[in-house]
Amino acid sequence: MTPDLQLALELAEKAGRLTLDYFGRKSLQVFSKRDDSPVTEADRKTEELIRQGIAAMFPEDGLFGEEFDEHPSGNGRRWIIDPIDGTRSFIHGVPLYGVMIALEVDGVPRIGVINIPALGELYHAETGCGAFVNGSTVRVSAIAETAEATVVFTEKEYLLDPSSTHPVDLLRLSAGLVRGWGDCYGHMLVASGRAEVAVDKIMSPWDCAAVIPIVVEAGGCCFDFHGVTTITGKGLVSANRLMGEALVAAIGESCR
Repeated sequence: MTPDLQLALELAEKAGRLTLDYFGRKSLQVFSKRDDSPVTEADRKTEELIRQGIAAMFPEDGLFGEEFDEHPSGNGRRWIIDPIDGTRSFIHGVPLYGVMIALEVDGVPRIGVINIPALGELYHAETGCGAFVNGSTVRVSAIAETAEATVVFTEKEYLLDPSSTHPVDLLRLSAGLVRGWGDCYGHMLVASGRAEVAVDKIMSPWDCAAVIPIVVEAGGCCFDFHGVTTITGKGLVSANRLMGEALVAAIGESCR
């Protein structure tokens, strides 16, 4: 295990324990950010913990998180942090939130760690080394037929937006099972073979960076609504390899 991955795992576990100190509290302080999305004192303290741990070991590395200003990189390495992905779930006592830490090297996510502390699931991956949950290998499913697929989503817009011919949107009508198990947890369902496609229509870089290495190392693929693998695109789709390649091909055809 590389020092980078070891640090990410240690900080994700510490951060997860910190979130559990606040999870389920009726007295939890909740604030509104400029975009009207919620943030809690737990989000801020968790990101501070992670930032301090990284800065102590790798002071030249960049830090880019959801809750605080970016610290620029001096060496092509940037850590991307989402202290609590699924803050709304967290606020409502739903255990499907996650602590997310990624390491990007020269613009490419190389390490992803996602801790789902309330469920006791710790996922990690490093490029070329496979994907794991609690130390055991995870793989995407081999389901190729839409009628047999489970599709999970985060935003209600995935179901409520007007009729669309986009291949990802069409899954909501044709998939065998469509459920709102969202945020990073939905993407980890894909990585671990328990769902075939996860859809987020609204994403920020810190929502994507840790997901991509894990899903890809589990044998799947990640792409935005234009079929491009990026942390800065329009939305994020995770899929097993068979369905993902078919979706990317269909997106390409629909854009011609």
